[in-house]
Formats: sequence, C-alpha cells, structure tokens
Amino acid sequence: MIRQKTHDGGQIGIMDEIDRKICALLGEDARQSMAQLGARVGLSPSAVNDRLRRLIERGVLRGTRADVAPEAVGLPVAAFVWIALAEGIDEAAFRAAIAEDTAVTACHHVTGGWSYLVQIRVASLGAVEDFLAALKRAGWVARTETMLALSTVVEPPFRYRR
Repeated sequence: MIRQKTHDGGQIGIMDEIDRKICALLGEDARQSMAQLGARVGLSPSAVNDRLRRLIERGVLRGTRADVAPEAVGLPVAAFVWIALAEGIDEAAFRAAIAEDTAVTACHHVTGGWSYLVQIRVASLGAVEDFLAALKRAGWVARTETMLALSTVVEPPFRYRR
C-alpha cells in the first residue's frame, strides 16, 4: 500500500492494489457495472461500491466523463499557448477567466520563462488568433508563443464544454 499526497500536501490516503486496479479499469471504461468491476478485481459488487465511495470521498476519483472525439464536434485544431503574464495583473482573475473559457482543455502553471502553458481545442486557425486576441485585449499577457499540433499520438480524454 502506498500513501498518496495531493498537490498541496494533503493526504489522499492509502491506495492498495485493488484500488489502483479499480481506477485503471474505470479509466478504460467508466460505464462498467459494479458486478463487472467486482469480477475483474475479485470483490463483490457491494465491496466495489464501498471502495468507489471512499475513492470519491478522498478525492482520488474526481468524476466520470465521456471521452468525446474533438474532431467529431468540429474542433480539429489543437494549440499550445505559452503565456507570460503582464506585470501587476490579478492572477486569480486570470485563472478564473481561463477556467471558464470553453476552448481551454488544460492550463498548467509552469516554471521557467513562462507563467502558464494553456492547451486549446478550436475549429480553425482563425479561432486560435481570436483566442490570442482576447487574451491581449483583456490585458492578461506580456507575451505569448503558440505551437500547433500537427498530429496527436496520445491525448487524455476530451471533455466537450460548449
């Protein structure tokens, strides 16, 4: 068993091999029934349900979502935007605005010469340009650098937020 910590140092608790296996199985297909999961990990459906409840309470499982194909919903362009924040901006307000923007699929506070790395999924190159223009109009950024994905080898599940 391994004791896990959250990003802010809090305790998630102890995860044993069965908890890890349940998490991996749900990562493959979250639609599995308690009976199906139980059969794969050697537990009864009620025991699996108890473990799932505890994993949710401890913050290990944060939700179940559909993995939508971005191209199928008209969002074929993946772009990565390095952002250096402007001096004196309200960083909490920036974070809130980024979290609300439906084009944003991930946002990471990073080390080095940049403040944030933001991934977006949009319909066109024009939409990338619009995203950058909106950041500049709001006064959030001192500078940006954008990279476009030519193709994607591995991608986490995409959550459609329109």
